[in-house]
Amino acid sequence: MLSEELIKKLTVSNENKIVLLVMDGVGGLPFKDGKTELEYAKTPNLDKLAKESALGLTHPVGVGITPGSGPAHLSLFGYDPIRHLIGRGILEAAGIDFPLTKQDLAARANFATKDDKDIITDRRAGRIPTEKNEELCEKLQKEITKIEDVEITIRSGKEHRFVVVFRGEGLEEPLSDADPQKTGLKIKYADALDPKAEKAKRIINAFIDRVTEVLKDEKQANTALLRGIAKVPPIPSMEELFKLKPAAIATYPMYRGLARLVGMDILKVKGETIKDEITCLKDNYNKYDFFYIHIKKTDSYGEDGNFDSKAKVIEETDKIIPDILSLKPSVLAITSDHSTPSLLSGHSWHPNPFLLHSPYIRKNEVSRFTETECLKGSLGIMYAIDSLPLMLASAMKLNKYGA
Repeated sequence: MLSEELIKKLTVSNENKIVLLVMDGVGGLPFKDGKTELEYAKTPNLDKLAKESALGLTHPVGVGITPGSGPAHLSLFGYDPIRHLIGRGILEAAGIDFPLTKQDLAARANFATKDDKDIITDRRAGRIPTEKNEELCEKLQKEITKIEDVEITIRSGKEHRFVVVFRGEGLEEPLSDADPQKTGLKIKYADALDPKAEKAKRIINAFIDRVTEVLKDEKQANTALLRGIAKVPPIPSMEELFKLKPAAIATYPMYRGLARLVGMDILKVKGETIKDEITCLKDNYNKYDFFYIHIKKTDSYGEDGNFDSKAKVIEETDKIIPDILSLKPSVLAITSDHSTPSLLSGHSWHPNPFLLHSPYIRKNEVSRFTETECLKGSLGIMYAIDSLPLMLASAMKLNKYGA
């Protein structure tokens, strides 16, 4: 595992272009007909590309560690996910362009459903429509503007997600999530994991009670769960570390937020589809030398345990591979941030399929882009943080080390 400092010393700038396509949560486990989602899906373009590329598997953080989306993406961007821990709330707030300050404590929130005994029956409130989310956030913001001396700002996200920013003096970390993490359990309040976070704990738990009171007449979204409660950490940009001019193409706020925190320009996608994202890539291709493209629904359907829909998103992604190749990037890398097997309906510790396409690779004797075929690849099993140095080297952006 190479250090950020060493890579910083070796990187050089040139016009060669790198495209990193992240199919969120694409890795799976045998489930339907004894196959993973990648094995079950019809992917002629990915399979053809696999035969012309170097394949491997990546551990996002470490062997046996199930990662969140934040650290898993940081690894792909070349950052040590242990050293740079970014709270989910910060990512969500950055993703909606919220102007965060050093006073702020941000949380990613889910609208959720509870019964009359305060038992959480649905952690995502049935994935309510975004329009309903916006209506509820507006209602909450009118009713909850301040708790003690702390200002409260509420902003809607997509479906069941929204962002809460607490602004005031004395709001400190670390805090536990105010989320039981599974249905069938009671509402969970935040805990202060250090005495300095006691004020923040008090404010956050009071906020949860106020939300539940305001939403008491709602059938689905009648409470809120708060996760990733955090402040803004210091982190160097990709331009500073790797001499890249990077851009992000993503439709979900959290991933735009993460990209913004590492210095990527956030490109505006005119629509929500994978095709819309590729159109955005084509429209901006001459302006940047590193593109991060994020496909979300592979992860969403995996979390829902929806094998067939996850496989269909893989097939939809497969159809746009020729469009990316037509741009002739110096390097095309295709992978995931973490695995989300439909069998588990959640993130898992299993390593991710990884494909690297460039003129300077050792090809494999493989037939498809799947977990099993990637295990046969010339890249072997590596840490995801080593992915970016491989991309940089394959784009001739790394100098020799030593004499």
